[in-house]
Amino acid sequence: MFKKKKDQTYQSYWSISWNIFKKNKVAMVCLFIVILLCLIALFAPLIAPYDPNKQVLTDRLMKPCGQHWFGTDDLGRDIFSRIIYGCRVSLSVGIISQIIATVIGYTMGVCAGYYGGKVDSVISFLIQVFSSFPFLLFAMAIMFVLGPGLINLYLALGLLGWASTARLIRGDVMRLKKMEYIDACKVSGGNSFRIIMKHLLPNCLSTLIVTVTLGIPNAIMSEASLSFLGLGVKAPMASWGSMISFSQPYIRSATYYSVIPGLAIIITVLAFNMLGDGLRDALDPKLRS
Repeated sequence: MFKKKKDQTYQSYWSISWNIFKKNKVAMVCLFIVILLCLIALFAPLIAPYDPNKQVLTDRLMKPCGQHWFGTDDLGRDIFSRIIYGCRVSLSVGIISQIIATVIGYTMGVCAGYYGGKVDSVISFLIQVFSSFPFLLFAMAIMFVLGPGLINLYLALGLLGWASTARLIRGDVMRLKKMEYIDACKVSGGNSFRIIMKHLLPNCLSTLIVTVTLGIPNAIMSEASLSFLGLGVKAPMASWGSMISFSQPYIRSATYYSVIPGLAIIITVLAFNMLGDGLRDALDPKLRS
């Protein structure tokens, strides 16, 4: 009697990556935090107990209590409600600006890596130029010209954040275009657009996921810094950075006013950074243990 061999179940690249990611407890906790933050931002009007912009001067600078869980600011606005709506601003800036940066970065990186020659030289020069400038100073200059506003933040951070993505995609494409299946696609009559979208994009997807996840906290920090300097969102829109800025005169008498939005920024940035590290370890075959 022959013993039947156990069928070896086939696992795709993504299922293997997910199994590796699940073993990383820190990354899983951060994934839960990120999902929770996204839900808070999405359902902010249902979660916030008060209008974040409603001023009640008789309740100004109240300490945390049952009525106002995180206290009130110098204009009597509920800090908990402003933290909730500030989460919406921070995540929207982080996600939308990274989508813009990723689209630009992928396009530039693919063109540089796939076509090479003068195209590669010009794009590589642009990557070096954008990478050499201090990011925050460049963003401050753009926001000073465009003026404060949420849309301007999306554009400024998105247009400045593409260089790192383009550099990584360029390296991936230069490696992938030497593969035999790319040559076979060219021989069979496949045009450049088809090759880029059908063959190169899926193979660059893991790189894009990691760069977006790690780019979001940088955008959130930049938004907080710009709002702190008065170059971010327009008042009275709630922003964690602007809340810290307005709390400076009361840092001793109402410490909670500055500490709470600061903690919100720290938790959000750490969660995205640790999630990005976990995704990188799971998706990069070289880093798999």
